[in-house]
Amino acid sequence: MSIFVGESTRLVVQGITGRDGSFHTRQMMEYGTPVVAGVTPGKGGQHFEGPDGKKVPIFNTVEDAVQKAGANTSVIYVPPAFAAGAVLEAAGAGIEFIVCITEGVPVQEMTRGLAYVRDRGSRLLGPNCPGIISPGKAKVGILPAQIVAPGPVGVISRSGTLTYEAVVQLTDAGIGQTTCIGIGGDPLIGTNFVDALEAFKEDPETEAIVMIGEIGGTDEQEAADWVKANLEIPVVGFIAGQTAPPGRRMGHAGAIISGSAGTAEEKIRSFEEAGIAVAKRPVEIAELMKDALGI
Repeated sequence: MSIFVGESTRLVVQGITGRDGSFHTRQMMEYGTPVVAGVTPGKGGQHFEGPDGKKVPIFNTVEDAVQKAGANTSVIYVPPAFAAGAVLEAAGAGIEFIVCITEGVPVQEMTRGLAYVRDRGSRLLGPNCPGIISPGKAKVGILPAQIVAPGPVGVISRSGTLTYEAVVQLTDAGIGQTTCIGIGGDPLIGTNFVDALEAFKEDPETEAIVMIGEIGGTDEQEAADWVKANLEIPVVGFIAGQTAPPGRRMGHAGAIISGSAGTAEEKIRSFEEAGIAVAKRPVEIAELMKDALGI
C-alpha cells in the first residue's frame, strides 16, 4: 500500500501554467500520476498539453476542478505571496490532501491557513517541501522518480535534499519504499513526523521507517517519544546539522538552535532512548536498515 497518495489520487495543479508548475506537471504525468486538472485564474477553458499530447483542462478555480474533474488532491506551485491563499482555496473547495511546494510563505499567513485546513478536514503537506511519492503509484511534487523503487520502507524527512540522499542509498542497496515524504523545514507545517508515523503504522506493507530530522524545534523529540510508546516496526534515524553553531539558521527557516532542546545532540539522544538506530552519516542509513530488516 502507501500513505496519502496512491491509485485513488486525482490531482489538480495550482499554477499549472507557470514555469515550475508546467515542468513538474509533465514529470508527474510521465510517472503516471492522474493529473485531472490545472488551475490558473483567467485561463479557464484552456488546456495544458502534457506528454504524448495528452490535454489537461485548466480551470479558473479549484472548486471548478473538484466539481468538473473530480480532483481530490492538489499541488501548489505559486509565488510565496499567493501560496497561503492557494492553500485556503484548495481546502475550501474540499480537496482532501494539499501539497504546498512553495518556499518563503509568510509564517503569519500560514498560522491562519493551517487552522482553516484543519477546520475543513483537509491535510496539508508543507509548505517548503519536495512533496511525496509512492513508488509505482503516484508522484506529487518535485521528488525525482528515477531514484525510488517499490518496497517495504517508509521515508519521512524535514530536508528535501536528504530525502533524495536517503532514498538513493536505500534503492542502491536493493531496499524499496512504500512512500517517501518530505514534510518541509518551515517553523509551521501541516504534516509533522508524528502524523506521518501514524499513517505508516496503519499501512500493512510498511515494515520499517527512515526518519530524517534536523536541528531546531522539538518535533524530532516528540516523534521519538511517539515511536517508543506506539511503534513496533524498526526505525532508522539521522539528524542533520550536527556541526551547526547555536543561534544561526542553517538552510530551513525552522533549522535554528534556540536552547538545548533544538541541538543535534539532544535529538540524537532522544532517538537512541527510543530504540531508533541513528546513522552518524547519511551513507550509513542503508546498512542500518539492512540490519533492521535482517537482510
